[in-house]
Amino acid sequence: MNKVALVTGGSRGIGLGVAQALAREGFDLGICGVRSESAAAEAMATLRALGCDVFYIQADVSIRTDRERLVSQIKGHFGRLNALVNNAGVAPTVRADILEATEESFERLVKINLQGPYFLTQAVANWMILQKAALPSFTGCIINVSSISSTVASITRGDYCITKAGVSMATKLFAARLGEYDLPVYEIRPGIIKTDMTNAVTTKYDKLIDEGLLIQGRWGLPADVGRAVAMLARGDLAYSTGQVIMVDGGMTVKRV
Repeated sequence: MNKVALVTGGSRGIGLGVAQALAREGFDLGICGVRSESAAAEAMATLRALGCDVFYIQADVSIRTDRERLVSQIKGHFGRLNALVNNAGVAPTVRADILEATEESFERLVKINLQGPYFLTQAVANWMILQKAALPSFTGCIINVSSISSTVASITRGDYCITKAGVSMATKLFAARLGEYDLPVYEIRPGIIKTDMTNAVTTKYDKLIDEGLLIQGRWGLPADVGRAVAMLARGDLAYSTGQVIMVDGGMTVKRV
């Protein structure tokens, strides 16, 4: 019986790269996103071509009833869940200086990037505890995809940075709480990754990369993040709960 992973925001960008890596590891997949099933159909076909069972659920993680329905439908379809990958997230619609940014943008990002995954983790963790009690050989983990913005300040994206810093603390909190159940919790911090979210700043980062911003002088790819998630979901770092994996091309390494 294949293990099952739920990847939020798994039909595009980093999430799709994660889902592809997990499919290649033999996981069956629950994928959620805000797009309709028809809009996500091409991505789902790509995943099914890798030989896994893929179940798509249109859901917004910022909405409590959507989260409840998401977990319920995963239970109904698979009957089990071994890995939750909290990947869904958004950037601010307008990059605004923190002296001018709006409360509406702040509230939107908090609900989607932080509150949603926090309470989805709560629901899934409680289910994993029950699975572990019913079957002692059960293995599960939770993987949070945050960002280098959890520690690297960007004054035109203050709301984004604060939500990602919150995800970092949520990782520590859930790791501490779930240790007694041997359910590890990890965080992956991607750097500059080539996705539709970064399309608008391609020219800016092309220039910075050319000027030596990164130790490894290229854009990161969704597949780079996917390989890191697959390593954790396989259990390769089973004795490292609460740890952070940097996937940033060396951007945050201090240099002189």
